[in-house]
Amino acid sequence: MYDPTIFENLKVAFENHVYDLDNLDGKIKIMNRVDRMDFSILAREFALQFALVDQQDVTVEIVLNASLEELAGEILEMPEKNLGCSLLLRFHKHVQNVSLQCQMIESALNDIWEDEIQLTQTLSFVYEQEAQNYLDTIEVKFINKINEDHMSDITNFLDHVLETLEVLNGI
Repeated sequence: MYDPTIFENLKVAFENHVYDLDNLDGKIKIMNRVDRMDFSILAREFALQFALVDQQDVTVEIVLNASLEELAGEILEMPEKNLGCSLLLRFHKHVQNVSLQCQMIESALNDIWEDEIQLTQTLSFVYEQEAQNYLDTIEVKFINKINEDHMSDITNFLDHVLETLEVLNGI
């Protein structure tokens, strides 16, 4: 009988919670969904991109990854391995005052997520257009892996994601 992996269980749980925020609660608008198997490195990736219904200038992607090592360790039942999935949030926001807004973003995200993250901001603009407006891609990588023990934390996690979207829309 098929026994779903940690990745599959977490994917379904995140999908259910996020779609409930869209369809039942009407708080968000889902913009994209990715469910990818990378055959070159035998890894899995699942991502859901969405924005707040009334503030669609800032988007977030919740990205769940499982490597070959994670998947093989689970299938081969290697209990000594710290098995789980990596979790990443990728926010997209336009900024004009780079030094001020990026510092405000860093401070706000560190307040919301505390010491659990590695934060990276990458700025870009379209070549040959005046750089009055930069796209800030804000990656929030969670240091610890997650597994089925974290399923009960998903609602609270998504509340923090929604709070982060609200804060970023205000910066």
